[in-house]
Amino acid sequence: MSELRENETRMRETGQADEMRETGKLTLEDHFEKLEQTIGRLEEEDISLEEAFRAYSEGMRLLKECNDQIDRVEKKVLKLTEEGTLEEL
Repeated sequence: MSELRENETRMRETGQADEMRETGKLTLEDHFEKLEQTIGRLEEEDISLEEAFRAYSEGMRLLKECNDQIDRVEKKVLKLTEEGTLEEL
């Protein structure tokens, strides 16, 4: 989980989190929050089978979105060259 938080921090530092909010896309942090809420619904004792299935499906969709966002961020990670310039990995 710490790796996910590091990726999220990188997004914030590069301004990608603000850009995603402006375009209407949810940030990684937003997805994690929704995922936690979904897990909370699944843990309720009085949840119906239908509602549990909907929550599970929503959780899987959110998890995929998180993975997709992490993949996009990892592809944009920059490295510092010997000359002091940044280049994409």
